[in-house]
Amino acid sequence: MKTTTRVAVIGGGVVGCSVLYHLTKLGWSDVMLLERSELTSGSTWHAAGGFHTLNGDTNMAALQGYTIRLYKELEEITGMSCGLHHVGGITLADNRDRFDMLLAERAKHRFMGLETEIVGPEEIAKIAPITNLDGIIGALYDPLDGHLDPSGTTHAYAKAARMGGATIETHCMVRETNQRPDGSWDVVTDKGTIHAEHIVNAGGLWAREVGAMAGVYFPLHPMEHQYIVTDDIPEIYERGSEHPHVMDPAGESYLRQEGRGLCIGFYEQPCKPWAVDGTPWTFGHELLPDDFDKIEESIEFAYKRFPVLARAGVKSVIHGPFTFAPDGNPLVGPVPGMRNYWSACGVMAGFSQGGGVGLTLAQWMIEGEPERDVMALDVARFGSWISPGYTRPKVIENYQKRFSVSYPNEELPAARPNRTTPMYDIFSDMGAVWGQQYGLEVANYFAQGDEPTYETPSFRRSDAFAATGREVRGVRQGVGVNEVHNFGKYLVKGPRARAWLDRIMAGRIPAPGRLSLTPMLSAKGKLIGDFTVSCLSETEFQLTASYGSQAYHMRWFQQHEEDGATIENISDKRNGFQIAGPKARAVLAACTRDDVDSLRFMDVRRMVVGMTDCIVQRVSYTGDLGYEIYCDPMAQRQLWWTLWQAGQAHGMVPFGMRAMMSLRLDKFFGSWMREFSPDYTAAETGLDRFISFKKNTDFIGRAAAEAERAAGPARRLCAFEVEADDADVNAYEPIWLDGAVVGFCTSGGYSHHAGKSIAQGFLPSDRIAEGLEVEIEILGQMRKARVISRPLFDADGARMRG
Repeated sequence: MKTTTRVAVIGGGVVGCSVLYHLTKLGWSDVMLLERSELTSGSTWHAAGGFHTLNGDTNMAALQGYTIRLYKELEEITGMSCGLHHVGGITLADNRDRFDMLLAERAKHRFMGLETEIVGPEEIAKIAPITNLDGIIGALYDPLDGHLDPSGTTHAYAKAARMGGATIETHCMVRETNQRPDGSWDVVTDKGTIHAEHIVNAGGLWAREVGAMAGVYFPLHPMEHQYIVTDDIPEIYERGSEHPHVMDPAGESYLRQEGRGLCIGFYEQPCKPWAVDGTPWTFGHELLPDDFDKIEESIEFAYKRFPVLARAGVKSVIHGPFTFAPDGNPLVGPVPGMRNYWSACGVMAGFSQGGGVGLTLAQWMIEGEPERDVMALDVARFGSWISPGYTRPKVIENYQKRFSVSYPNEELPAARPNRTTPMYDIFSDMGAVWGQQYGLEVANYFAQGDEPTYETPSFRRSDAFAATGREVRGVRQGVGVNEVHNFGKYLVKGPRARAWLDRIMAGRIPAPGRLSLTPMLSAKGKLIGDFTVSCLSETEFQLTASYGSQAYHMRWFQQHEEDGATIENISDKRNGFQIAGPKARAVLAACTRDDVDSLRFMDVRRMVVGMTDCIVQRVSYTGDLGYEIYCDPMAQRQLWWTLWQAGQAHGMVPFGMRAMMSLRLDKFFGSWMREFSPDYTAAETGLDRFISFKKNTDFIGRAAAEAERAAGPARRLCAFEVEADDADVNAYEPIWLDGAVVGFCTSGGYSHHAGKSIAQGFLPSDRIAEGLEVEIEILGQMRKARVISRPLFDADGARMRG
């Protein structure tokens, strides 16, 4: 056995073999895979083997599309069969909400180039004739859906990897992973120790145990999953072609042809977590005992939807565990806080996603970053606060909602509330209706009178519409207050703090007492952060950005740290409030003896507000006159009462994130992971106006940014006024011009201040013009829209800056 390797991949399921293959495909041949038993000896061998492109996240859907297209390439490379069956598939809708979801997904597919289509009951009867169409409104048809041979596909990956120079060691049990001072790893196995520069945890059912060897907790949990294979069914074997897949969300089931019969699996509500205290090392090719009780209701529903099942006997029952993350997406990428330790686990849909996961990780390791935004599967999307006690109920919830409608405004209840600030009970008493971000409770709006205390999930304007409008008016006409707890906050200190920031950030680093806005770029010029930098002194800076990207950003900071500058995540160590609106200055002046009038736009200053030492900066995401006031969380309640009591004379109202997202539309402000993400560049989004090309620093991404500056971006972000009905743009709706899809939306909503539906999105740079008329497809309806460039509120910035 080899004793040294560049990469040691731990785990021989479909994901581990895909990672190994893609490493060789991109040029690293000195790689090896370690498998404690035989290849496929986890979830892979008993998987149903289905694959599909449908996914609510467009980048995940693109990776699934790549995976499906890859199988023919694998067959050509290796001469092995993956057992491909491209039979197509339909996803049924039995109510308006389910149909709205399919309409939204179809719209996304238009700009992605996926050839899906909406079909009605008559077409469904032709595509899937065994379906009982009672109550069915329509369906989404995807010609790429199909299934394959799990074992054959895994071994094809393995053979392709070997052809590229990789080594595979089966019956090689990893016992320990120990890091050397230089960041490389000693992988201790029952066959000896291997020295590896990098480790990839592709442990599947054992990913938690493999991670624990390095002191890493992976938020994963196995769930029991059951599917049934029937005896021969004449309606199936007498067909002239193979029956397509049918996904029936109402019945929480998926169905496909298996030989001369059918295979049907369920995501039942009375589901069961498996191996709560750890996956046994002795488990492998076993199945779990049959458990018809938990799928009894699902089977009863399936007999009604597919009557042929009621007349068919059961040939076999496959009941085995699959591993899920709390949100159902994989955990991929460099593990935060670790050197040379990579994750490729939690891939529940291995035959839909395994190829894309392998490509993503190989690009990350070899090229420094993936080609697309992969935040939906980045292992850094969960923070160090996560625990098994949180993971398990969230995984159960995700399993139960696997086929449920996914609404843009839905707030899932499991494992909540988890993390709260000192304001939680005060705001709850004021009628706060809570959402969550990164495990933290965040007020969406404050219900008053007969306003709903629960926001009903919807693809259309929700029942929180009126409450949101009330809060927006409160801010624009007087003064509003909300927390700044859902900002990520970082403290950078040291004699080289400024120099370090100049290299990490593309924008200008401000002088003492001032703040600046700056993008943070990857080496390829992609946006990886949208920051406010506040200079508290020449050796101390506060950074603020998205709260949900803390681990992502800290990982980047730590990967680029240098002597003379320290970086601390203080997101939960510094809290406070934002006050905004025309009366915000008067409120702040009533709370402090400091000279508030001299605080200019983009100034930052230490102040005593009430009894509390604070950092006050004059800036507001509402686009209004406003201030962000930061303090020690231990003093936050005192600061609240100071501001709230002073605010009563000025009609102060609390406002939540629903109002905030409406207010920012008035100024066309972008939002992280909507307008700004690693899919886009600074020039495409307009953030290039904050890049300091004059500074004498080779900041990360400078060469790429300068090249794009010289050539100009092919597409640009712009704003639209939309003739909407009862539904506004959410994200990824296609933009039509001259009968063709030419762009897509990044976000949108209703401007309660202007009384207009607003969207933001990308168009080809050479087509953008003030007043350009386009159409935006919203829930299957073509809505007229026009390009606008003048902000709806305070267009000249007089109130914001004055």
